[in-house]
Amino acid sequence: MRCEKSLIEYFLSEPDSAQATYFRQFIEAMPGGFLIYRADSGENLYANRALLRILGCASPEEFQILTGGTFQGLVHPDEVQAVEHSIREQIANSEYDEDYVEYHVITWDGSVRWIEDYGHFVHIPAVGDVFYVFLADATEKRQRRLNELDVINREHMRRMEMIQGLSVDYESLFYVDLDSDRILPYHVGGRIVGMFDKKLTARSFTEVISEYIRTWVIPEDQPLITQALDTDELRRRLTNQRTYHVNYRVGQGSPEYLQFRFVNVGSITHISQIVLGCRSVDEEIRHGLEQNHLLEDALQQAKAASATKDVFLSNMSHDLRTPMNAIVGFTTLAKNHITDPKKLWKYLDMIESASGRLLKLLDNVLEFSRLAAGAGHVEESLCSLAEIGRNLQTAILPRAEAKNISFSVDLQALEHESVYCDRYNLTLLLLRLAENAVKYTHEGGKAAVIFAEEPVSAAYATFCFIVEDTGIGISEEFLPRLFEPFERENNTTMSGVDGTGLGLTIVKNIVDMMGGSIHVDSVLGQGSRFTVTLNLGIPHHPTEETPETQSQTDYPLSRQSRILVVEDNVINLEIEMELLEDAGFLVDAAENGSIAVEKIRSAQPGDYSLVIMDLQMPVMDGYSAAQAIRALKDPALASIPIVALSANAFEEDRKRAIACGMNTHLAKPINISKLLSTIDELTGHKQIADKQGDG
Repeated sequence: MRCEKSLIEYFLSEPDSAQATYFRQFIEAMPGGFLIYRADSGENLYANRALLRILGCASPEEFQILTGGTFQGLVHPDEVQAVEHSIREQIANSEYDEDYVEYHVITWDGSVRWIEDYGHFVHIPAVGDVFYVFLADATEKRQRRLNELDVINREHMRRMEMIQGLSVDYESLFYVDLDSDRILPYHVGGRIVGMFDKKLTARSFTEVISEYIRTWVIPEDQPLITQALDTDELRRRLTNQRTYHVNYRVGQGSPEYLQFRFVNVGSITHISQIVLGCRSVDEEIRHGLEQNHLLEDALQQAKAASATKDVFLSNMSHDLRTPMNAIVGFTTLAKNHITDPKKLWKYLDMIESASGRLLKLLDNVLEFSRLAAGAGHVEESLCSLAEIGRNLQTAILPRAEAKNISFSVDLQALEHESVYCDRYNLTLLLLRLAENAVKYTHEGGKAAVIFAEEPVSAAYATFCFIVEDTGIGISEEFLPRLFEPFERENNTTMSGVDGTGLGLTIVKNIVDMMGGSIHVDSVLGQGSRFTVTLNLGIPHHPTEETPETQSQTDYPLSRQSRILVVEDNVINLEIEMELLEDAGFLVDAAENGSIAVEKIRSAQPGDYSLVIMDLQMPVMDGYSAAQAIRALKDPALASIPIVALSANAFEEDRKRAIACGMNTHLAKPINISKLLSTIDELTGHKQIADKQGDG
């Protein structure tokens, strides 16, 4: 402090000295404002360039004009008295500490800014009493603080509105802080009214619960409710689930069933802040008793369903928003860097990757819903296990190579490559297991799919499809819940892997539907081994051929051929037309099936080489339009290739499209490379059956 006083004294009394020069160079280089003024008159003795910049002054002369040459002229007129009073009070309390004040200033251009002022009073014999002050522009900082307060206030209002809405169903609602052992009533009713004063003052949570249980809960349920409401038990229950409830009975004679429901509204790592609701569930429980005497099992199932639903919604909220955030964010970045091809391609690749993850999540949910609704079925046909293995290798290998994972498909143990089975469902379950193996294996690991066979008779054999990896493994405790819907050992945030907890549930449903079994061996941290066992039919005669893709010579469609795109959605139509035009095709459009039929009926053979047909449209849907085209009198027009391109992407939709006369079915979103290869294949071989499906 003596050094600072000496420098200021040199600066003010001997401005040409070396010490004064060093001091001036130092304060002129400071990023923040610096001011020296007389304590008695407020006369400004010095202001550095940073302070002039904060005030928008181009020169010391402008600063002199703006402030009138005094500290009081710097401070906003409405605040001068309060600021001087605060400074005097702080100096009186401590002569050694800095004084701190905040106030407004009016800048040279008339705008108003917030200033943070850290000052210190000193006495210099040659000069007198002075203040030297460090000043900073705090306008943005204050605005951020106000914005944060606004967010907090809006969140508080939202919670209060939510609580007000919940009060319709709950006779009493409370906020509980387990750390401080406080319970604050928001709304009270029923038996709890007398436990709080008219002002609804907060009380001790343990005291209120103890008093309530002792007064109202029937003796048989008191141990249950006491244990359920214990602080440690609440923390334990809410650690892995957002909400927790317990039912109990009150009253004598014919007791009434009530329910306490706890919702964690604070941190998930430290359970303390809880909303507690109390409501009557008497009517619904008694109705359940009348319908089913196994009330305990029903309640446990309902509780488990509620918990898994909460986990599912929580995971889905995160897992859907994560790719959506990437799509929105990288779209903004792409617009901002539209003239930088390198960055633009990078952002577009990121958008495409995030879209794929989002589509995978939606596919899982839709597939699970379809199977849960009983829409799944098995349709056996002669197929090649070797072809399924090769397709699996083709689909998974790029993902494995991207993570530097060794991936292989081993078919050496197969005696019969041709079998009778449901090719679609077998491919689907193996694809999901292989995807999981790669997804949960760290870089540099290994994953493999092994096809094995054990003969049973001349007509059947037992086939084992083994998917193994050296990944993160599964804990022994979690294995019994592995195939339950929405279950994940770690959510996306903990594991860093996207997912809904539905993939293995879908696999189990498919295996059960095909009459097989699935077994899991896993060691946490070492890897997992999934073994699917199926009994499949074997062809009676070796000459029977499997429907593998035969070696054929393709004659791709000329890129100057005309294609009719039938699509009612304007955005989808624009995307499809531009993609096809970019590929060199001539494109016509029809917004519904009726217009498409008329265009084909009025055309000459060869005018259109192919039709791309949406399925769900107004006036006439794609199914009816395809049937109408196939019924045209001119055989050349009636045989035009038709490709179904629709968001109706289940196997049932594909089969219905084929049954209505379409050649093949592709699912939205559009995979342009697959669409182009399908166009070339269909127009090169007009008699092709549905060999591709939507894969």
